[in-house]
Amino acid sequence: MPTLSSTKTGSSPQMWAWNLAVLMSFIFLIYLPTQEVFIAKEQSGGYVELLSLLPSGVFYTLLVTLLGSASAIVVGLLVGLGKLSKNPLIRIPVSFYIEVLRGIPLLVLLFYIYYALGEFIHMPALVAAVAGFGFSYGAYMADVFRAGIEAVPKEQGEAARSLGMNEKQAMFQIILPQALRTIIPAIGNQTLGMLKDTSLVSVLAISDILRVGNEYATKHFNYFETYTYVALTYLLLTLLLSRGVQNLENRFRPA
Repeated sequence: MPTLSSTKTGSSPQMWAWNLAVLMSFIFLIYLPTQEVFIAKEQSGGYVELLSLLPSGVFYTLLVTLLGSASAIVVGLLVGLGKLSKNPLIRIPVSFYIEVLRGIPLLVLLFYIYYALGEFIHMPALVAAVAGFGFSYGAYMADVFRAGIEAVPKEQGEAARSLGMNEKQAMFQIILPQALRTIIPAIGNQTLGMLKDTSLVSVLAISDILRVGNEYATKHFNYFETYTYVALTYLLLTLLLSRGVQNLENRFRPA
């Protein structure tokens, strides 16, 4: 297992690439509206107007990412524990759940929850989006939790039980905390993927970044400006989140 210092040293090219990408994204996001102001562009539908609309889209994008990631972690943990169960009445249904949810595209699942199930149970678009991400990504995170738990030496559980702990206490007080330290990178990668996949919620009329951009482009027919800005905004958010995930990984990395 590499130490923290060696990890930082070995990732210096990656650090330079990250800094360059963030700097370029930020410069373009600021430079384009500034140039537009300097050249006194009079027609509507420019970068300045678009920049004023994006904060609300960023808010909903991050909100769906946060709530979706939290629900996926909960679902993944429960399903992962179920898959480790020795009881076939638990293990078989959760394995079936994983196979089914992995085989359904996320966009189809969002349509199914919001429109198909909406005929019987009315739910807000945000709730449907969070549920879709939770169920879909939870199926993938289940194996992340399972692998992390199985990576903890069995002696840890045996030692806990020898101290008088039952199976539940040993799992949540001894085994799971150790497993979490090893699966943080995998959970972080899933969250990064979810951030980019939140663009799918625009079909549910949630005013995320892509939805705001689509409405703006349709109104002003400024497709180049709009989707350049949308792409740069997603890129910057993804880069910043990846840095946060890496810092979290370094903090909890075993010595």
